[in-house]
Amino acid sequence: MQKLEELVFYNLENTIKTYRQFAQKQITSSGFDITIDQWLILKTIQENDNLAQQTIAEKVFKDVASITRIIEILVKKGYISRSFHNDDRRRFALAITKEGEKIIDKVLPIIEQNRAQALTSLSEKDVKTLQKLLTILTKNCL
Repeated sequence: MQKLEELVFYNLENTIKTYRQFAQKQITSSGFDITIDQWLILKTIQENDNLAQQTIAEKVFKDVASITRIIEILVKKGYISRSFHNDDRRRFALAITKEGEKIIDKVLPIIEQNRAQALTSLSEKDVKTLQKLLTILTKNCL
């Protein structure tokens, strides 16, 4: 039987967790009071008009309850506004505020730096191969 450290999926999980901790530390040490998940949700709302919370949850790999809590935090911070949806009163319409746009723009360079740091010493070909392999693994599980 293989040891955990020899398993591909164990290493994938470890890589993701290590990256998220590194990235969050960089954001926090730069003086921003926002989590990676909060930023991802802001960015998702910015890029996609009129998404249901369920769809946002799917896009950022979170459960709906977590999305609901994060959205509440983002509303309190003034980064998004929430109102009843015009067509479906059971849904909320979410919109990025000016403050939300500002925080997205301010944190983006840190996010890009984090990604570049994580990919240091990988060639463009390596990154494309990794993307291809990860896509195959995902498709194998659908």
